[in-house]
Amino acid sequence: MTAAAVLADATNEVFDHHLGAFAKGLDELMKDYDEKSVIVTPDKTFRGQDEIRGFFKAFLDGAKPAFWEAFKVTSKSTEGEIGYLAWEAKPFVSMATDTLLVKDRKIVVQTFTAFSA
Repeated sequence: MTAAAVLADATNEVFDHHLGAFAKGLDELMKDYDEKSVIVTPDKTFRGQDEIRGFFKAFLDGAKPAFWEAFKVTSKSTEGEIGYLAWEAKPFVSMATDTLLVKDRKIVVQTFTAFSA
């Protein structure tokens, strides 16, 4: 297996855990991040576990059960340490994207943008 394939496998593993962690709650979700992690959004950059925890707590608290029923991944791909996701949860979110940089089995940098329906 090539070095690129090993990186892609590790990225996919973290990516899949991240997606599945939403159903298990905030503590499980936070296992993908550490103190050096950063989430960049159009409105604010969240640095470290405390700020990222606050970001996801607000997201989870604001998501209605119907949001999760409507959630659908429209595109998911990885290239080495980079993961890309496009998703929707219509009528709440018409389209959203996440890009992840994964190193040492942690999300180091994540970008997130959502477009309202």
